[in-house]
Amino acid sequence: MPASGGTATAWSTDPALAPAGFLGANGLKIHNGAVWATNLDKGTIVRIPILPGQRAGTAQVTAIGLTGIDDFAFTGHGDDQIIAALNTVNQVALIRPDGTHTTVLTAADGLQGPTSIALRGNTVYVMSAAYLTAKDPNLLLARLGH
Repeated sequence: MPASGGTATAWSTDPALAPAGFLGANGLKIHNGAVWATNLDKGTIVRIPILPGQRAGTAQVTAIGLTGIDDFAFTGHGDDQIIAALNTVNQVALIRPDGTHTTVLTAADGLQGPTSIALRGNTVYVMSAAYLTAKDPNLLLARLGH
């Protein structure tokens, strides 16, 4: 969307961002010269380089198998290590730069449909909206290990 107003145009229409039933591109961050997005339907994280002239480069899927991925944050530990909220499976996952991931929080820790995630220092803030249960929406705090 031009800053002065006018017609919006798509910056990227890459199929990696498209929905596969319910909702495609969802969480969005700008990090290290690229736009990073989650695709909730496909359970993926997508990286799109920002080219000269602010044009979109070719999308690259950097992580798969993240059922219900909603929001994410970069941890600052290692090259592009990510912590992500997996809404529909009540999990938070730590995703390594090679795309592999480990579950670090679950419903047993108090998650109820985590939708947003943020970091401040080593504190992880996870907002659980409880969309599916309609019980106990909450803000869970956890400590990010080194």
